[in-house]
Amino acid sequence: MREFAIYPGTFDPITNGHVDIIKRARDIFGKVIIAIAVSERKNPMFSIEERVAMVKIATGEIDNIEVVSFSGLLVSCCQDYGIKTIVRGLRVASDFEYELQIGYANTSLDKEIDTVYLMPSLKNAFISSTIVRDIIRHDGNVMHLVPKSIEKFLKK
Repeated sequence: MREFAIYPGTFDPITNGHVDIIKRARDIFGKVIIAIAVSERKNPMFSIEERVAMVKIATGEIDNIEVVSFSGLLVSCCQDYGIKTIVRGLRVASDFEYELQIGYANTSLDKEIDTVYLMPSLKNAFISSTIVRDIIRHDGNVMHLVPKSIEKFLKK
């Protein structure tokens, strides 16, 4: 039995959908490392330091969570922590094709790594960081889509 899993992403910003997946993954695996990708290629709205702080605040009440940042290959991060299970969230069918390709690529780099796909609850299924960023850019209210604890980061 695998007692640890890693949940990677850019978390730009963390959403209620992310928190949903984190809680459910922790219930399945016991401990979850949330690995925040630097991901300069995606040109994040928030710095890596802000994203780490937001995730730590948003998950502060959840036991057995560790928040780290990483750059480079996810497989290398998994190897650094001795983790063999990657958790990924699937919201819609179009996510599956992309995530399947990434899962296969990770397994090609380390044959011991498995990817587990979790769906968020229905109320969080439509939420994505991209949607949240677009609403923020247009001065809209996103507080029903993100943890209330990160409001101060979004008010900037």
